[in-house]
Amino acid sequence: MNKWNKSALLIFGIGFSNLGNWIYFVAINLLIIQITGSAAAVAGYFVVKPIAMLLTNLWAGSVIDRVNIRKLMIGVDVIRGLLIAVIPLLPSIWMIYAVTFMVSIAGSFFGPASNVYIAKLVPESRRQRFNSIMSMTNSGAFLLGPAISGLLINLTNTSFSIFFNAASFFVCAFFIYLLPNVHMDRKESHERMRFRMLVEDWKIVLRFVKASTFFTSIFVLMQVAMFIGFSIDSQEATYIKMHLKLSEKDYGNLLSLTGIGSLSGSFLATLLSKRLSYRLFITAGLLVTSLCYLWFYASWSFFSATAAFMLLGFSMSFASSGYATFFQKHVPADIMGRFGSLADMSQSIITIVLTLLVGFLSELFSVQMVCIIAAGIAAVVCGVLIVKSFSAAGSRFFLLKGERLQVKNGADIGA
Repeated sequence: MNKWNKSALLIFGIGFSNLGNWIYFVAINLLIIQITGSAAAVAGYFVVKPIAMLLTNLWAGSVIDRVNIRKLMIGVDVIRGLLIAVIPLLPSIWMIYAVTFMVSIAGSFFGPASNVYIAKLVPESRRQRFNSIMSMTNSGAFLLGPAISGLLINLTNTSFSIFFNAASFFVCAFFIYLLPNVHMDRKESHERMRFRMLVEDWKIVLRFVKASTFFTSIFVLMQVAMFIGFSIDSQEATYIKMHLKLSEKDYGNLLSLTGIGSLSGSFLATLLSKRLSYRLFITAGLLVTSLCYLWFYASWSFFSATAAFMLLGFSMSFASSGYATFFQKHVPADIMGRFGSLADMSQSIITIVLTLLVGFLSELFSVQMVCIIAAGIAAVVCGVLIVKSFSAAGSRFFLLKGERLQVKNGADIGA
């Protein structure tokens, strides 16, 4: 099996499960409302996942870096498929919360594990293109999933959509089963998990962070820009309903058009992955995304808001592809699971805090003013990121880790 066939199997498997997740997203919201008739119950469902991830990410990376990655990913998908298949049969919202908590715990292993597997399966020279294609499949799932879910619910019921998502995890597990084990520069460990081991693992990650100061500074700047975006993203529905006075149908159309923008951006990023560097993908993608948030919250009509969000979806595709490539190139594979899990935990905490802060300030002042200021700060952070990335030190750093490959291939790296 050649390398692109292997990559295609992985992309299809993960992409299909992502499609199932978006189909499930619509169905589970409707199911909870059917059971409880409460908007608060739906909000409670969304709190379960970050709580589970915060509890799990402290030690998930230590497991990921010590086991067979392929078998772990297969096991996680099988467990998630079995648990989700039970949800339509549960009579209580609290039982749904409990199963969702277990699904989220299992899912917290899959993301960091898949990063390690991709870094080992996909050759370095092909990762940027792989990540662009993966981003395109995720955008397609985001665009098609809710529409397919609505069709399935109209033809059948919410339970069928949930069962479809359960089946999508089994399909993903099957495609990963067809892939080979990846070589890791370590032996699998069967040592029992102890607190002392966790502390040692955290120290290893901390030493890497301290030793890789330029990487850390770039990583932190990217995270800050993305955190701010995530926090003000939580206010989009409020802004659309209260400031722009748009209907729920308009909001749905806006999200659909955003999905089209995201899919278009991912497609173009795939075409340009051999000609433009991941450094340019990250910096330009994040800057345009921040400016689009600024544009959106300064919008005065449906058409202005839609144009802003379509371009936002377009630019985020470049940023996400560049970020994934950056992470895979610069974080050593033998600690990637631990670094990814601890980074996810920190991101969850900071995102929750910033989201609550934005919500609180929006109550004191106005959604528009708070989000415009936040987007402006994100744009300034992106400006600092661009200056640092394209400085002499930045050029040496990025060329050392992969852009030189594109130069050798005669491609225009866009830097």
